[in-house]
Formats: sequence, structure tokens, C-alpha cells
Amino acid sequence: MKQILINCEELQTRVAVVQDGILQDFFMERNIRDTMVGSIYKGRIKNLEPSLQAAFVDIGCGKNAFLHYWDMIPASEETLETSDDDGDGEGDGEISGNDESDDDDNLNPPTRAQNNPNPNQNPNPNQPSQRSSNRRRRRPRKNPQQQGTDQQPKVAESSSPLKGLLAKVREIFSTGKKSAKPEPAAAPAPRGGQQQRQPQAPRKAKSDSDSDAPAGNDERDRKSDQGRNRHRPSRRPPKTGPAVEDIPNLFKVDQEILVQVTKGPIGTKGARVTTNLSIPGRYLVLLPNSSHIGISKRVEERDERDRLRQMIRGLELPKNMGLICRTVGAGRKQEHFQRDLDLLLDYWHKGEQVAATHRAPVCVYQEPDLAERALRDCLTEDVDEVVVDSEETYQRATELIKRYNKQDSTRVKFYQNPTPIFHSFGLTQQLDGVFNRKVPLPSGGYLCIDETEALIAIDVNTGKNRSGKDQPETILATNLEAVKEIARQLRLRNLGGIIVLDLIDMRQKKDQQVVFKTFKDLLAEDRARTKIYQLSPLGLLEMTRQREHESMESAIFDNCPYCKGSGLVKSTTSMSVDIQRRLNEILGRRKPGQKLKVTVHPRVADRLNNNDRKLVDGLKQEYSCEISFHSDQSLHIEEFRISDAVSGQNV
Repeated sequence: MKQILINCEELQTRVAVVQDGILQDFFMERNIRDTMVGSIYKGRIKNLEPSLQAAFVDIGCGKNAFLHYWDMIPASEETLETSDDDGDGEGDGEISGNDESDDDDNLNPPTRAQNNPNPNQNPNPNQPSQRSSNRRRRRPRKNPQQQGTDQQPKVAESSSPLKGLLAKVREIFSTGKKSAKPEPAAAPAPRGGQQQRQPQAPRKAKSDSDSDAPAGNDERDRKSDQGRNRHRPSRRPPKTGPAVEDIPNLFKVDQEILVQVTKGPIGTKGARVTTNLSIPGRYLVLLPNSSHIGISKRVEERDERDRLRQMIRGLELPKNMGLICRTVGAGRKQEHFQRDLDLLLDYWHKGEQVAATHRAPVCVYQEPDLAERALRDCLTEDVDEVVVDSEETYQRATELIKRYNKQDSTRVKFYQNPTPIFHSFGLTQQLDGVFNRKVPLPSGGYLCIDETEALIAIDVNTGKNRSGKDQPETILATNLEAVKEIARQLRLRNLGGIIVLDLIDMRQKKDQQVVFKTFKDLLAEDRARTKIYQLSPLGLLEMTRQREHESMESAIFDNCPYCKGSGLVKSTTSMSVDIQRRLNEILGRRKPGQKLKVTVHPRVADRLNNNDRKLVDGLKQEYSCEISFHSDQSLHIEEFRISDAVSGQNV
């Protein structure tokens, strides 16, 4: 049984996805601050840094947001080089730049190696390979003036022309297109599959030695040129859109610009933003500044992809807007898409009005709160019930589910028991274990998870595991248990960035491949984008995971004020050495007969008065002085004061 539990409190909201009583996913959001990731702001460019190829934008959220030059180029110009029919969703990726919108759809497409471990193997021998079929269906490029009109299947003019910032940005980009020099159209390749020979520039004048060469050399040169041209890829027509080098000319300091947050502020770093906007809905993702039509790559059936593409083309879209169908849209009817599109267009039109009537910085589209996002993104067909402990959220959840699908059989329950909802469902103890450094495994092994500034290190240990018949079998069993738990911990702890797994050494290659494939399949269920690499010669498995927010540990805990987050303090022996060194320095500069008072932490005083008493007596005899130790509980263990016992002044 799969459940979604929503706990709403005054200061925070928590959402848990539970499968048969086991916590599978966990989200938490503080109510004291607005949701930034996915929100759209009208900001003002504060600085352009050519050395970083980035701009810093004031969006009214404290630190200026980071906007890379690549994120200032329209994605439709940079990534969509062909029409939307060119491949099986080849253009579906890297449109929005919004990490929140890809959810389980993974709008940023994985590499070919991730999709198919053996790219040379055709899964169906009776059908041509995907790559060859895409190549045959690829159309010749059209002129930039014709491309936008031919791609859009069914376009309805917007109710009112765009005003303000958005119109200015489009005018800038359209001006960049017009100013580009027209290039001659490339001649189509012959049907035989050979590249047509391009006219070559005249060769340099031959020297005397060249003129005496036999005529057969010309024939050989001609044949070698033909061989080289056969394998040389044809040049694509130059792109007419703006490039990274054009950004400083297109954007100026103090210019207003629409941006969307793709990564929230973490630590001392500000938010990261992009100008490629996207608004996710239940079944669709609206692309306000793109004319692209795409289908989620996780919809793999060819017939279903064609059906969805045809239905989306039947929707009435304003000009210069695109759509991406999400994974949950598979099997849905057109009325579901139309209802979702109307809601998304309403969001966008309201944002346009705010952008036109307010000066920067201002938020023009606010991403929904955690409860609504959880229902939008996590409510799949296998969810049996949603349990909510807030009456207001219960009413909203009921309305949302009916809006998404009136025939949805998911039950919504209002939890009214005085016992906290997470405690009642047995999640409190599971959540407490999420923040432990040591994570036990079922067969007696354990994980050690250490989060650092640069990367996340996860160490696997066999512990008391003796489940296998021999050592290799035990190691394999432990590693398989480990990768299953690691995939779960990555989601629960919201770990991101570079992650290194130190698995137990496996000598056999087949065992390494079994563990690698198992882990890769488990990561496929993760909504965050991940990339995994084969085991290194040292037995390390390296991967990266998309980081949108700070980790759960950073969100819940503060650094210890005593150890300043290091988890370590000096030992009493080290403090005794430091104090004796300081006393030697002071007494060596002063006259004999001094009376000193040393105030220290009680634990350090106990060490000086007992274990190191002989050393202190030696100092007294050497310098003919009196030294007394006093304890003060308020002092830090690494802190001490030395003062004159007579005058009371610090020395």
C-alpha cells in the first residue's frame, strides 16, 4: 500500500511518501520563507562579469542571483536545431532550465550511454535502429523566418500583445536575427548517401618541383579528397541566434529581465536563475518563450508518444509558446490536457500583468507550496490514499485531485487523532535515523555517510554480515544491500553534488557489473537528475545528483557553537601543553617572585592540579614564583586567562 502523508504545522510543512510502512521519500519546507525554486521574478541586472561569463541579477531576495551567459540564450535557438518531428523526443530536453519542472520527467535528457548500455545493439532486429530511423526522418533546415511558423501546429493569437520587459527581450533577439548576415543555403545531399563535394578554394601556385610531378599525382589527390569527404560530416548552416559573445551587447547593467530560479540559495551562495522560463502543471509544462512541442522521454511506447503529440498539437496555444507532456500524461484524454493548459495560461497571464505594472525586483509567478507540489508531482496511479492532518489542506487536496482527474479513485483522509500523524504511522523513528552518520543494513553491515563542502562520502562496511557461503558472496550481498539503502538515503537526506561510494572491493568483474546495474536501476526512480560512472580501479563508484535545495541536515541543524561545526575540541592534555608554554613565555620576561593566577575550564584545572602537578611545581622552582589554578565553568574548554594575583590585571 502506497500513501502520501501531509503534516501541516505553523512553522513548517512535511510530506512523506510511504510504501508498505517504509519511508521512501521525505520533503520539508519552512513556512517562514517563500518558495523560491521554480518561481519567476522580474529582476534587474546589477553586474556583468565577462571573466565569469555571468550576470548578477537583483530579484529582491537578499543576495543577487547568479545568471550564466548560457542561461541567457533562448533555449529554442540554442538546443532546438530541428523541427519537433526530428526524433523520438530528441528535442525534449534542456528547454526550461528549471530543475523543479522536470520532476519525474527528466526534461534534461541523459546521455546515449545512459539510455542504452550497448549502443550498437538493436533491441528489435526486425526494425531499424532508432538512430538510423531518426536520420532518415530528419528534414532539411528551413529559414529562420519560416521555422517558427511551420513548427507550431495550431496557433491562436494571444489576447493582447506582450508589453514591457518580455516584448523588449524578444525585440532584442529578433533584432539579432535580422542583423545576422544571410548565408547561402546548403545544397541537399544526393540520395545515394554520399556527400556532395563542395567547391574548393583555389590552391596555391605550385613550385618548380611541383610542376614537374607526374600527372598521376592529380588522380591520386582527387581520390584521396573524395575518401576524406566521404567521412567528413556535412557542415550545418550557421546559427542565426545570439551567441555567448553577444550577451554583453544585448544586455546592459540596470536592465530589467524575467528570470526563473532553478537552484535556491545554499550557504553563502545566492540563487541560480535562467531566462528560459517554464511553468509545470499536472500533465503539461508550459514554455512561455519557446515554440517547442515535446514528450517526456520516460514515455517509451512509440504509439503512445505519437498519440500524445497529436493531442498536444490539437490544443490552442498562444503564439511563441510551447508545451512538454509529462510522464503522468500517458494514457490521459485531451480534456485533461486542455484543463491543465487553461490553468497554466491563467498563471502566465497573471504574471504578465504583474510584470507590466510593477518595477523590478518583483515576483511575477510564485511556485505553489509544498502540499500542492507534492500532490502535483508525487500523486501517481499507484498511490492508494492521501492522509492530511490539516482541514484547510484536506479541502485543497480534495479539490486538486478532482481537478486533475474526476475519475481518480485515490482516497483523501482527514487525520484527527491527537497523536502526531508521523508518530501514528511509525515514521518518527525512521526520520530520526535519517540524520545518523551510521546507517545499519539488514544483514549486519552498515554505511557511514559524511557530508563535506566538496562532496558526499559514503563508506560501506560488512560489519557482522556473514550471510554468504564465502567471502566474495558475502561482499556481493553487502554491496547490493548497500546500494539499495544508499539510493533511499539520497532521496531522504536530499543529498546533491558529487557523491563518492566506497564499496567493499569486489575482485570479479561480473559482481561489479551486477552492483553497478542494480544501483543504476534504483537511481532511475529518483526524480532528481543523476549521473553515474563505472567503478574506478580503486573500487570507488562516483556519481552526481542534482542539487536544488540545501540538504535536509543543513536545513534542520545549525553548527554547534561550542566546536563551531567541526565536532572536535582540544583535549585537556593539549590545553595543559598550551598553558605551560604560555607560562614559560611570561615568566621568562618577568622578575622572580611573581604571583600568577590561571583561570581555566574545570576539566583542564583537574588535569593541571593532578596529572601535571610535578610539571607545574618544576615551573615554580625554576622561576621562584607562585602559580594558582582556578576553575570557571563558563569558560570554553579551549579558553584560559592568566592574571596578576595581586593587581588582578590580565597578563
